[in-house]
Amino acid sequence: MRLKLSAEVIKGDLVERVAELSGQNLSACYQCGRCSAGCPVVEEMDIVPSEVIRLLQLGQVEPVLDSETIWICASCLQCASRCPRGVEFSSICDALRAIVLRKRLSGSVVDADEVTRTMVSDAPQMGVVGALRKLNG
Repeated sequence: MRLKLSAEVIKGDLVERVAELSGQNLSACYQCGRCSAGCPVVEEMDIVPSEVIRLLQLGQVEPVLDSETIWICASCLQCASRCPRGVEFSSICDALRAIVLRKRLSGSVVDADEVTRTMVSDAPQMGVVGALRKLNG
C-alpha cells in the first residue's frame, strides 16, 4: 500500500483529536512492539497495538476506526507497563471508541419537546436526562 504523506495528513484534525482525547503523545512511540508482545488479547485483534499507533502516526485514522482492535482492547494497561516511552494504548483505544460513538450519534438528535410523558413514565429522571444528553451531544 502506497501512502502519500504530508504535514496535513500526519497532523490531521482527527489525529490531533485522538491525541487530545487520549492525553497521549503518539509520536513518542518508536515501534519497539512491546505493547503488542505483552497484550493478552492480541490474538483476537485485527490490527496489533503497535500497528494502530503507526497508522495514527501516518495519519491513517479511518482504517483504525473501522478495526475491531479498539473494541477488543481489555484496558488492562499491560501495554503501558511494558512501554519504555509510557504510551498508554488503552487510552488511545478509549479516545478512538469515543470518536466512533460520537460519529454514530451525530445524526441522532432528539427534540426534548417530542418526548411524551408515557415514553418516560417508568424511567428514572436521571436516565432520561442522560439519554437526551447522549443523543444530543
